[in-house]
Amino acid sequence: MGIPVRSTPPDERTNYIIDQLEGERLSIPGSKGAFRILASSKQTNGGIAVFSSGAVLSDAPGFHWHAEAHDVFLVTKGFLKLWNGDKCRIMGPGDFAYVPPKVIHNPELLGPHTETLGLVAPGDWVDFFRYVAETYGGILVPESDDRNLVSLLVPKMMAAKDRFDVHFERNYQPPQVADWLETENALPGPLEPYFLRANTGPRWMLGGVMSRPFINASQCAGKFAISSIESSNQYAPEASPFNRWLTFPTVDHCFCVQEGLLKVSLQGEEGYTEVREGQTLVISAGQAFKLEFASRYVRAITFTNGAGLEHLIHTAGQSFAGFVLPDEAGACDEGKLQAACGELGVTVQA
Repeated sequence: MGIPVRSTPPDERTNYIIDQLEGERLSIPGSKGAFRILASSKQTNGGIAVFSSGAVLSDAPGFHWHAEAHDVFLVTKGFLKLWNGDKCRIMGPGDFAYVPPKVIHNPELLGPHTETLGLVAPGDWVDFFRYVAETYGGILVPESDDRNLVSLLVPKMMAAKDRFDVHFERNYQPPQVADWLETENALPGPLEPYFLRANTGPRWMLGGVMSRPFINASQCAGKFAISSIESSNQYAPEASPFNRWLTFPTVDHCFCVQEGLLKVSLQGEEGYTEVREGQTLVISAGQAFKLEFASRYVRAITFTNGAGLEHLIHTAGQSFAGFVLPDEAGACDEGKLQAACGELGVTVQA
């Protein structure tokens, strides 16, 4: 039967695939942009919402903060100007930023066509998007929507100011945009706002699988984790720690495939399902699965509502100094993997 391919997320916590540029598609009037919700509360037990977004050059929504919600920005195309606390940076493809609760921020998509992947926790926060936006039926983004964003957004916000965790700061004096610092290449401590330059930060290898974490669960009070997971079909199958059944009892996994071909098998179903570039795979908590990296290079961005695959790679693997996958895979230490699974409560079966 395989995993169903859908144009919008289902109404339950289950396994599914969203096709490229699909999802629950919304546009805030006058924003010249579109949100595509890939998963939210119903699919992650309230934990997180994952979405892609795109826009051409348009007005920023305004300086605001959240009392409880965590926000992230990962640029995949074009350029984004982001004010994040006391810093402002121009972000390009691969650049990442984390905005913890109570930190004032403001994103401005610079174009000419910018695309990002985003996450908010808790997952109900995207109800704000649903409230201020309208359904979008176009191809990429509504570039010709010239309605006035502020005049349309402010009345809605005033009518619902107590319903959503969005607090605008109208008299805020923002920091000036500045060059990236050499120190913006490492993950900081818990609940610190930060920017992370593309292709920097820590790298971990477990057998033939690399993890490049953008943020670990330990940095955001255990709410979520985001990482780039990379591997290759040029490695022997036994080099992968994910060629056995793994069951995460409470953590959902969302894989946004950026390059290559990923194959997934679900326990209880025959065969495997292919997940291609641009598609998003969601595997619900409690579902045993295997992964196969089925092309010369495979890269997927993983979003989890807690410590997931990236934590296994970190805990059972080794720090890696290189910037790209090595030509030869290292050994997968079975003992360390079993111990890491035990730490997370993950069930492992051959």
